[in-house]
Amino acid sequence: MAAILLVSVRLMTRRSVLLLAVLTVPAPARAQVVTWNIDPGHTSTQFAVRHMVVATVRGVFDGPTGTVLFDPKDIPGTLKVDATFKTASIDTRNRERDADLRSPQFLDVAKFPTMKFLSKRVTAAAPGHFAVAGDLTLRGVTHEVVLDVEGPTAPVKDLDGRMRAGAAMTTTISRRMWGLQYNVLLEAGGAVVGDEVKVQIDLEFTRK
Repeated sequence: MAAILLVSVRLMTRRSVLLLAVLTVPAPARAQVVTWNIDPGHTSTQFAVRHMVVATVRGVFDGPTGTVLFDPKDIPGTLKVDATFKTASIDTRNRERDADLRSPQFLDVAKFPTMKFLSKRVTAAAPGHFAVAGDLTLRGVTHEVVLDVEGPTAPVKDLDGRMRAGAAMTTTISRRMWGLQYNVLLEAGGAVVGDEVKVQIDLEFTRK
């Protein structure tokens, strides 16, 4: 009987040690995810669209603002991007054209002052590149877009002691999918404003 009790005690002790070891093992993926704040002053959002078939008009938006979360050891499994853009900040270096773009015919900034991108999933592509799929909400309409992302870069410390990193993102969208339908057809064929909009975002983000 004593031998049976001794064996039982040993088994219980081993199980307790094993359970304690499991509970004390850190969860590296969760522990290493870091939140970065997008620095709008050092971030560039550019777009390009064809004009009257023969030329390309380029413009910019301020910002965006928002956050980037990731673990550099597991970017596909942890990367999250939450970015908000002010639509009224659109600037194509032409005052009359910018007024049209802010009007209800296009962005309708009075009714929809922001557009937002929220990532949903990430797929590894070429080395240092990722395909980031997410929802883009513009004019109250949401569609999925896929960003080709280069980065994030290795972090560096700035003169104020904050850590900085960056990433470059590109995509092409169809403006009509978000209700930007206005256009005028040309007599020779084609339209005044192209449908495809090429977007490039150069993000810089910081943390303490």
